[in-house]
Amino acid sequence: MEPIIEALMRRQSTKATTLVEPAPSDAELTPVFDTAVRAPDHGAIRPYRFRVIRGSAREELGRVFAEGLKRRKPDATSEELSALAAKPLRSPLIIAVMAKVVTNHPKVPPLEQVITAGMAAQNILLALEALGYGAVFLSGAPTLDPHVKRAFGLEDKDTLLGFLYIGTPSEERRDKKRPNAAAFVASWTAALTVDA
Repeated sequence: MEPIIEALMRRQSTKATTLVEPAPSDAELTPVFDTAVRAPDHGAIRPYRFRVIRGSAREELGRVFAEGLKRRKPDATSEELSALAAKPLRSPLIIAVMAKVVTNHPKVPPLEQVITAGMAAQNILLALEALGYGAVFLSGAPTLDPHVKRAFGLEDKDTLLGFLYIGTPSEERRDKKRPNAAAFVASWTAALTVDA
């Protein structure tokens, strides 16, 4: 098996609460981001944007999450707000993944631009795996929250895809059971019906 296939077969998400220091340094992240900008990008729009969040900036992100929840749900309990504010503290490094969407592009619809940012995130995950780090891509309600999006300089048309939680795994990862890929693959003909 080719080494790149072997590496892809090893990739799996690492539970955020098991990620500890050391996290990748800025120098280590340089080639990681170089892989991100090699994602397929119809029209060379380069919609992807990344924000590196470490140290006390994680606490600030937690405050933004909690403020967003309070705006969405004024009756949120202090426990709910505290739990959401603590989420960015689960790992030593977070990368926010965003798509700055060009609307009314003559050839590239917004969905393709968001997909490009998603593929860039996958390249980041694969590069981190190759460097020996653990990571998980998490989204949830904060990614859709207008207050959180504004904190990252995004407009309504833009997409906050999610947050990559990154660090060194503190425990051995167990291989996850994967489906047989053949169950999801078929040859297409005009008579083939689409699965419900």
